[in-house]
This record gives sequence, structure tokens and C-alpha cells, in this order.
Amino acid sequence: MNSASAAPATASLDDPFYYLANFRFVVAWVQARHGDLFSADEHHALEQWSQLPRASQALLVRMVMRKGELFRLDKLSYPEIGDTHQALLPLLALGWVSDAPLLTIEELFRLLRLSELRDALRASIRSAGLASNATKTALQTALTPVLTDALPLRQWWPEASTRIVRLNVMALCDRLRLMFFGNVRQDWAEFVLTELGLQRFEQVPLTAESRAFQRREEVDTYLTLHRLRERLENGESPEQLAAEVPAAFGNRWLDARRSRLLLTLGRTAERSGNVEQALSLYAEANNSEARIRRLRVLERIGRYSEAYELAQVALEQAGEGEAQALSRLLPRLARKLALPSPQAVKAAEAPTYVLELAGPQPVERAVAEHLSTATAPVFYVENGLITGLFGLLLWPVMFKPLPGAFFHPFHSGPADLYREDFVVQRQAEIDACLAQLDDGRYRETIRATWHAKQGITSPFVHWGLLNEPLLTAALDCLPAEHLRACFIRLLSDLKHNRAGLPDLIQLIPDAPDGELRYRMIEVKGPGDRLQDNQRRWIDFFCRHDIPVEVCHVRWQPVP
Repeated sequence: MNSASAAPATASLDDPFYYLANFRFVVAWVQARHGDLFSADEHHALEQWSQLPRASQALLVRMVMRKGELFRLDKLSYPEIGDTHQALLPLLALGWVSDAPLLTIEELFRLLRLSELRDALRASIRSAGLASNATKTALQTALTPVLTDALPLRQWWPEASTRIVRLNVMALCDRLRLMFFGNVRQDWAEFVLTELGLQRFEQVPLTAESRAFQRREEVDTYLTLHRLRERLENGESPEQLAAEVPAAFGNRWLDARRSRLLLTLGRTAERSGNVEQALSLYAEANNSEARIRRLRVLERIGRYSEAYELAQVALEQAGEGEAQALSRLLPRLARKLALPSPQAVKAAEAPTYVLELAGPQPVERAVAEHLSTATAPVFYVENGLITGLFGLLLWPVMFKPLPGAFFHPFHSGPADLYREDFVVQRQAEIDACLAQLDDGRYRETIRATWHAKQGITSPFVHWGLLNEPLLTAALDCLPAEHLRACFIRLLSDLKHNRAGLPDLIQLIPDAPDGELRYRMIEVKGPGDRLQDNQRRWIDFFCRHDIPVEVCHVRWQPVP
């Protein structure tokens, strides 16, 4: 195996403690690369963790992987751990788990079954005049406003047949999870319950300079942003939370997260009718979506001049998606202000024809079989060929170790792939890759990468589709200037432009000199029509003299 693609060893699923081995891997990885960002107490806790008996470590990991922090002890039963009570004792001694946590009535209803609730709350049910066979919903509706104290389970239910424990180390675990994954969206189970050896990953050199977090304050800021988002989801007002959003930090990817939170707060404020708060939040967020939402709000409340001026400024720096939204907005604003309407550019249309074929069957396969010949084969490629060639040529760009791009050895691509500054941060490397299209080196680079990186996960290369015959024929038939144009368009909006490419490509290696050696074909079945992203690609192809057609399929009548 190529040393550049050899992933660090992780546990096999044959090991009953494989989840513990993978969790230990995370702890060791984070300690080795971010050890200077832990406090003395956190270092001490991790040292204590390493000295726990294996069963206790495993029980802790099982709890960390589950939802919430409260658990019934009778639900924590795992064959490989054995006696849960014994495994729990060291965790109780360290205070990492509490065996008599205070429980609110809401938590009690979440943890106990209906029959248990009827036993535990018998006196309250009777005093509230509720029927002994009342449903769980009816009990909770009636008793929640009355039973407002938080109590240990034994006070709620002296004869309790189970124990409830609380995990007290989730803050440290969340910090570890963040520094490993680079987010708190991914949960532990996504890693520790996976046999990562089933995939191969590009091994990006993660140096001290390229790590995402350079200071403890950056980790703290990320967690603050996350808690604010959680509080918003739990119903707190955006007006209150906006005042607690930390200032821009000077860390590009962290500031991008801050911007997305401001956008979310703005949308919530807008939905609740606080227009001025929404406008303020959108202005501060200042990403492409926030700019468009701000303009739409200004249009809705009649501040047309302000919206028009901001739209003109935004148009100068807009990417393709934002420019499309502005092209729909500006004519409306111009009409409101009695200004000349911007000249609309009509989208170019591809040659279109209808094929009547035997069916029904998958339309792409039907058209490919109908049009394919021995000397001009047709391949079903959809979004896999142009993007695959792009991914192979720009492999060094995709896996450049920049801060905020890679956090651990199991990334299929950079974490900042769809952030607005992705290209700017890698412009020199992008230019160097595209320059190979000018002198013919790109063919050898793409072939060499295809061989060297075979099977390594990539955000753009789908190895099952991009086999060697297709790769060779495509490089022989697609002109470099066409590839350059397509690659530049992909880079202008990676998130949206990677989709919408035609379904089929016909390659014609033996076409006479001077004639095009390929054509792309978008296939539409009965009742289907072009989507916006497909229209944008077709318009682009037509304006760059790239051969594209639209084939509508009609099924032959059944005799």
C-alpha cells in the first residue's frame, strides 16, 4: 500500500472492545496534537482515564456514545463489560458519574415507564384526581406544573426498582470530540462504532502550523457558538442570544461558523417579525445567503433605494449562485424605483430532439444503448466524469493541509470545501494545476494520480465509475480548453456546480480532424424537465462551444 494512503491502525469489529480502542485512539490523537490546549485539570482527568480498569473505560465510552447524560443502570448492560455495578465503582469514586442525581419531573417522565410512573407518583396522581389508568401524556400534562422540585430518584420513588446515574464528564468529552472531528455535529458513534479499515484515506501531513486550533480560546469560542445555537433551538430569543455572540476572532474558519450562526439568528428573528434585528444580523453575517436575505427583507418593507444600492455592490463580488438571485431581484427593485430595468441575458439553449424507444426502462440506459456504437461508445457519467477529472488534476489542492481543513486522518476531503474562501486560500496551487492544461502535462498528471491514489476516498473521484477505459478515452477526446472552462466553473461554486452535469457522454476517438470528438447528452424521460442547475450548465456549455444536447424520451406505444 502506498505509504501516503496508509491509514493509522484502528480496531477490528472482531474485537468486542473495538469501540473502546477507537475511543482511545481519539484521546491519544488529540493529546499528541492539541495537548497544549488542555488545562491542568483536563490533563489530570485524561491521566486518570488511562489508569481506569478496562471495563470501567468501556462503560464510560458506552455512556458517552448514548444520547443525553442520564441513564438507567438496568439499560447499561453489555456482555463484554460484565458486571455494570463493578465497572461503575471507579467512575463514581472519581465523580465522573453521580449515582443519586437530582431529577426534574420532565426527566422522570423521560426515564421511567408508565407503570413505574404510576407507582412513583401514586400520591400525586391521587391528589390531582387523576384516574389510575391515565395515559403518560395525561399524567405529564397534569403533574408537570405542580411537581417543580428536582429530587433524587429515591425521593420520587422510595421503592424504585432501578437506579439512575448521571454522566458528569460530557464537557471534556465534547472538547475532545471537537478537537478531533473539527465539529460537534458528528457524534462519537460515527467514529468509534466504525471499522475505518474498510476505507482508505489520503494521509495529509498535519503539522503544528496546519492544525485548526492554535489557542485554547479558539476551542472555547467554537463551543460558545455551539451552545448559542443549542439555546436557539431550545427556544431562546435571537435578540437575547445575539448580544452574546463573540466578536470576530481572526480565525477564518471559526469566523465562518460565527457568520453562519448570525445568519441562523437573523432568519429566526425574521420569522418572529423582528425585522430590524434580522437586518442587523444579516448585515453582520455578510455571507452570500445573508446578503440575499437582507435584500429581500428590505424589498418587503419598502426600502427599495437601500436594497438597490446594496444589490449593486453585491453584484460586483457575487459568485454564480448569488448573481442568479440578484438578477431576479434587481429588475423588481428597478421597477419600484422607476429606473431602467437591467438587461436580462437570455440563457442559451442546446439542440433538443425526441427519441421514441421501447420501454419503460431507465431512460439513461435506453438512450445510451440506442446511440452507442463500437466506434463511438456512450457512457453514463452524470456528475462523475468532469468532476472526477477535476478531482484527479487538483488532488494536491483538495488535500493541502491548511488550518481548518483537516482535523484527523479519516477525512474524505477538506472540511472547508464549501466555504466561500476555499479557492482564495489555495489560489497558487489551483493556478499551478490549471497551468498543466496549457502545455499538455495534465494528461500524465491525471493518469498518474488515478494509478497512485486508486481507491482513496475523495470528494470528487468516484472510483467505481471512473475506470481506466473511460479515463483514457475521455483524455483522448475532451480538449484541454474545454476541461479548463469546466474546471474554472466548478471552482466558482463547488457546492452547487458539482451537480447538474449531463447524464451521458459519447466519445468519438476516430472523429476526422477538425471535428469534435465527443458530445454530452442530458436525458429527460416522459414528464421530466430541466432543473435550474442543469440549465445553468447547458447555458455555460453553449457559450463555450462545448457540445451538448438534450434528448427527450418518449416510450413507444404498447401493441
